Amino acid sequence: MDFFRSGPATEVLRIESEPPGADARTAEGQSCRTPCELTVPATGEVAISFALQGYNPQTINVRAEAAAATSYAEAGPARMQPNPVYAELTPSAPSRQKKKSAPPPKKKIASKKAGPGPDGDPAPSAGPPPSSSTQDPASAYPSNYPWPPPPPQQ
Repeated sequence: MDFFRSGPATEVLRIESEPPGADARTAEGQSCRTPCELTVPATGEVAISFALQGYNPQTINVRAEAAAATSYAEAGPARMQPNPVYAELTPSAPSRQKKKSAPPPKKKIASKKAGPGPDGDPAPSAGPPPSSSTQDPASAYPSNYPWPPPPPQQ
């Protein structure tokens, strides 16, 4: 008669996460969505893995720890620690999505070159005005230019 033979000791683990709603799973295949409870063997070690979309997965090991014996009583059954099991999930880095391609650079409209003038001399080219030697070279740089301005020319 095996009516009085007890099965392996089990313990109910309280499973919690921040944020709630994570999938909690043991290596033995038990799973639930946090906050929840799982009944596990109260011997050895159990790994609880947490997963939630947009967050880094996390695994927490829970192990049986023997209760301390007192001078009046023997040690009680082993207890799973930690209980409750709490995982604080961290947001995962945003996945690198394919960047939208930048629009092609605008084409510069080429001006028609003026032909020679009536006296046969070439037309003056349109370009930057000639620099003046009286202008301070540092003023050519914006005030937030990342490098120091060049030294004044003498």
